[in-house]
Formats: sequence, C-alpha cells, structure tokens
Amino acid sequence: MNLPLPRRKFFNPATVREDLSAGLVLGIQSIPGGLAAGLLALVNPVYGLYSYMTGVITGAFFTSSVFMSVQATSAMALIIASVPLVTQASDPNVPLFTLAVLTGVLMLAAGLFKLGQLVRFVPKSVMVGFVNAVALLIILGQLDDFTGYNSSGPNRVVRTFDLLRNLEQIHVPTLAAGVLTIILILTLEQTRLKALGMVVALFFVSLIVPLAGAEQIALAKDLADIPSSLPMPVLPSLALVPVLLIPALSLAFVGLVQGASISASVANPDGRFPNASGDFVGQGAAGIVAGVLQGMPVGASMSATSLVIGAGARSRLANIVAGVVIALGILLFGRLVGLIAMPALAGLLIVIGFRTLRLSQVVTVWKTGVVQQTVMLLTFSAGLLVPLQYSVLMGVGLAVLLYVFQQSNRVRVVALQIEPGQYPVEGEPPAEVPGRQVTILVPYGSLFFAAAPVFNAQLPTVTESSRNAVVILVLRGETELGSTFMDVIARYAEALRGQNSRLMLSGVAPSVETQLERTGLLHALGRRNIFIVDERVGQALQEAMDAAERWIDAQAQEG
Repeated sequence: MNLPLPRRKFFNPATVREDLSAGLVLGIQSIPGGLAAGLLALVNPVYGLYSYMTGVITGAFFTSSVFMSVQATSAMALIIASVPLVTQASDPNVPLFTLAVLTGVLMLAAGLFKLGQLVRFVPKSVMVGFVNAVALLIILGQLDDFTGYNSSGPNRVVRTFDLLRNLEQIHVPTLAAGVLTIILILTLEQTRLKALGMVVALFFVSLIVPLAGAEQIALAKDLADIPSSLPMPVLPSLALVPVLLIPALSLAFVGLVQGASISASVANPDGRFPNASGDFVGQGAAGIVAGVLQGMPVGASMSATSLVIGAGARSRLANIVAGVVIALGILLFGRLVGLIAMPALAGLLIVIGFRTLRLSQVVTVWKTGVVQQTVMLLTFSAGLLVPLQYSVLMGVGLAVLLYVFQQSNRVRVVALQIEPGQYPVEGEPPAEVPGRQVTILVPYGSLFFAAAPVFNAQLPTVTESSRNAVVILVLRGETELGSTFMDVIARYAEALRGQNSRLMLSGVAPSVETQLERTGLLHALGRRNIFIVDERVGQALQEAMDAAERWIDAQAQEG
C-alpha cells in the first residue's frame, strides 16, 4: 500500500503576486465563513475558524489537487449539528475534536486504499436530494437569529411552522439588520469588491448596530467566548470513537463525494486532473490536524476552491496564504470578531443557502425516470426530517435497493430463430417446449439472484409433449452466475431430463465453466452439453445446434 503523494511544487516564483492576492481574498472571506460554519454546527464559532485555518494549510500540502481548498463545509456542519454528544458538550469540545480526527482517519484510509473510484457509484439522485435538503436546512436554520424569535420543535421544519404561527413576536430591529445584510451582500458583490462584498456587508451591519442603539440584537460573543489566540493541541478521546463512528462515516462520505467532484472538474496547472485518492489523503490529513488543533471536521469545499481560482490562484501558495491570513485575523481581531451581529451572520448564511440550491439538477433528475425521482425525493425528505448523519446513508442504501429491484425486472428472454443463409430473428419464446425440436433462448439483462425468478417465469414450460427436445441457453457475455440462477438452471435441466430432453449451455465463459464444475452442475448437465465461448461470434452456438440436431435425429432413429 503506497501513499499516493507525487512530488509537489508549492509555488511558482513568477506567480507569487497572484497567489498572495488570491490567498488574501480567500483568507479574509473565510473569517466570517468560519464563524458561520461553527454557527451551523451549533458549536463555538471559533472552532469553525480554527478548522478553516488548519484545513486550507494542511490540504495545500497533501492534496493531489493544486487548488483544492479544504474547509468545514455547510453540509458537514449540518451533520455535526445532528450529533447531540457534540452539540451538548462543554468547552473544550473534546467530542467535536474526536469526531474531526476520526473523520480524517476514515478519509485518509480511503485514500491509502485508493478508493477514489468508488464515489462514482453514488447516484446523482442521492446527492441532488441531499444537497438541496442541506440548502433548505441552512436557510431554515437561520430564521431564529434572522428574526430574533426563538422557535421550538423537534426539527427545523417544525420550528419554521412555529415561527410562522408567531410572526407578531419577531424582533423588528433584528430582522432589519438581517435584511440589510442580504441587500448589501447582493449589491456589493456587483462592485469591484466582488467576493469581499460579503465580508464588508457583514462588518458594516455589525458596526452600525451599536451606533443605532439596538442593544437587544444578539452578538457572536453572546454565544461563546472568541479568543485572540491560536489553538493549543487537544488529544481525541478513544472512548468516544464507538459512539461517533456512524456520524464520522457520514461526514467522510459527504466530504469525499464533494472532493471527488472537484477532482473530476478542476484541472491542475499542468492540465492534468488530480488523483481522487490522493485528494482523499489530503482531506484526511487536514481532518486529523484540524481535530488535534480544536477544529471541526473538514472536507473539500467547491465554493472556496472556485473563489481562490477566480481570485487568481496559480499554485498551492494561495491556500497556504489564506490559512496564514485567517491565523492573523484570529490573533489581531479575535475580540472584534465577537462583536459581529448574529442577524448579519444569519443573513450571510441565508444567501449561502439559496446559492447552494441546485434546482436545475432537480429538473434533470426528475426527467430521468421514476426510480431517480423516488430516490431524490426520499433522500430530500429524509434530510429534512432525519438527522443528516443517517439520511445520506439511507439515501445510498435506498438507491442500491431500487437499482436491484429495477434491474431484476429488466430481464428478458427471447427465442432465436436461425435459418440457413438468413439473419437470426428474435421473437417471443414459446409457451411450452416443443417436442423433437431445438429451442434457442437468449437472456438479456443482469442474471444476479434477484433476477432469477423473473428469468425462470419466462422459460417455456416443460410438458409431456416436450419429449426428445433440446433447449439451448446462450450465455455469451456472462462472466459469473449467481447460486440462485444456477439453481434455476439445475431445476429446468431436471425437468427436461424427465421428458427425455436436454438443456445445453452455449457461449460459456471459462470462469462460468469453473463455477459449474465447483458446484457440481457441470456433472449434472453433462460436459458434452457445455459449449465454451469462442472469439468467433456464433461459433459456440453453431456447435451446440449441430450437436442438438444430431441428438434429436438419433432419438428419432431409436424410436
């Protein structure tokens, strides 16, 4: 097992200025972003800052991707918020740090075992349902801080209905600060400030709150103490690992899928696309470092990666600079960060939530088919009503089950008619096996265990009039047969033998022949009734037809 770490070039002397500028933009923008991530996760916002700082720096050193920014993403933050052991812990939040390290270890293991290609088996319908549920949860989760009303209920959907029933209790100054933040973000981003408009809007609203005399508006320092110091190492608790394993798996899964989308869409400066397993390693290393240095679980962030590239990044130096900028912001302005108005942060997160919605992808999945629609809707519903740590795993499990169901019902058996000098003609198989004739059957579709009963139901029935007949089953293209399918073949062959008829298998791959021999089915069928696949298409079938006709003629002469 080799660590997929190619030789890295961390900066280009010719592009240092561009990288410094891009790192400065991402670093400044990440300060409110880190606080917002902590707020989403229902933990001390400073832990979000710490995870942003450690994630981008460590990721820059270890990911295969040059530009990938590793941070605490919104989706991962919402999963953290659904883990009571973490959200109810006191400071220092050892369960949170343990969860970050455990998630990092799982990501690192996925990279070391080169599992980068496995994420392609995750259906798009699952991720579209999950991402849109996350986006809606981000929006709904900020309504309390946005309106100043403390709603009640078991989940965000119920709490939203509670807010709608009590609109008269909304704190108007708080709502005004939140609305003003959204307006300023949307306006300033159209100016030369671009992404920094979000930062300016946040701090401007927080500045005018005390000037307007709105002392009742909640501030970040009311939630938790925001220190002006860098984090000291904290060891994770091994005793908490069994309890945190399921949320860690969910976090690792979400983080790796997000990372894989970046690996497949953002090329390195040399034009090559990064190795997904190498990016898993980088995310895992960043998660471990983040957890040890009092941070949240981290993963690849598409928004941060797009921002640093758009700001002019040309090498890994940009993400390293961003981490240094965040560290300087904590050291120099940590106390001032505590004065950020909570409705302003809520407004920022609402903007992020709306931008996370993928309605065009919903339309695409909806047009694909009923199975994809069902998977997407159920994953979306589960994301809203069930803790996210379980809903994403439920969505993947549901997709697998529905795929198995769909494929098992797509098996089709056709009868092949072959006349000399003519093209083969496909048709419906006869209802009964005709006596003293050769019947050629070709199955289409997957022949795994769930499909075996469907296949069996389409086989011609063996009756008393099916004497001295041969059924040839064409298996060309099949490299493995399940035990359930082989049981069907064995029973059908036995039924044919009861009427002095035969079952022949044509186009049998060597691997299938080995299966038949190991299970004893080769002996039951008779080796002379097995025709091995040939590189010449149709050769094995022709040999089976010739043998079948000779046997039928021999039976007729004996009769």
